[in-house]
Amino acid sequence: MQLNHCANRLAPEHFETVVEMLRSQLGFVLLRRTERAVWLRQPGANVDLQFSRSPTRTRDADKLRSQVAFLSETPQAALESLAAWCKAHGLPAEVGAYSDREFYLDAPDAFVDFVIEAMRPELAEYGAEM
Repeated sequence: MQLNHCANRLAPEHFETVVEMLRSQLGFVLLRRTERAVWLRQPGANVDLQFSRSPTRTRDADKLRSQVAFLSETPQAALESLAAWCKAHGLPAEVGAYSDREFYLDAPDAFVDFVIEAMRPELAEYGAEM
C-alpha cells in the first residue's frame, strides 16, 4: 500500500471558507469535490488532504495533537497571517505555540478534529534515508 491522503473534518457552515483559505492563501488545488467532501493538493506535495463536512457540534478536546502540518521559515508569522485572513472572512481563529519553533492555528468553529501546525524546516530533518 502507498499513502494517498489524510482526511479531517470541518463544520459545514465554515467548510467553504476553509477550502478557500487553503486555495487562496496556500496555493492548494482542488482535485475532486463531492457533496460532502473535497480533496486538495498543494503543488509539489505528494500527499492529498481530504476534508469532509461534519455535523459534529462538540470538538475533540485533544485536537491539538492532531495536525495538518506545514514547514515555514517563519511559522508564527505564517499562521498569524492565516488567522487574520480567517477573521476577515468571519471565522474566529487563534494562534498558539507548542514551542519556540512549532506553532498552531485553531479555528474552533470550523476545525472539528485537528489544528493547522507550522514548524521550522529543521524539525523535519529526521536523518532517515528514503
